[in-house]
Amino acid sequence: MPDAPDPLSRREREIMDVLYRLGEAAVADVRAQMVDPPSYSAVRALFATLEAKGHLTHRADGLRYVYAPTVPPERAARSALDRVVNAFFAGSATHAAVALLAETKLDDDAVAALEALIQQARERGR
Repeated sequence: MPDAPDPLSRREREIMDVLYRLGEAAVADVRAQMVDPPSYSAVRALFATLEAKGHLTHRADGLRYVYAPTVPPERAARSALDRVVNAFFAGSATHAAVALLAETKLDDDAVAALEALIQQARERGR
């Protein structure tokens, strides 16, 4: 599976997070949910950049455009996680998981879910 489109700036990520929550939205709707948003024109420019990078698509809805992500949230999350694992854990998912688990208090359900995933991995020969 190919990676998600180009990496995002902080503001681009914020816009994408809002769009993933809403599913689709106009610029004004997204801007209203941003923390300390820049001007409407600046947000519109960010939308144009995101569309040029391949992260967004739009459709006309009367006089406005409604935007939606082109990459499913699961794929975008996987791509971002892959970048973190490669950048900070030398590509080792094991090292990343150990680091996360060392800093996380797990309840019984989480432990059971992890044990089930480990068992599945063993059965697949990983």
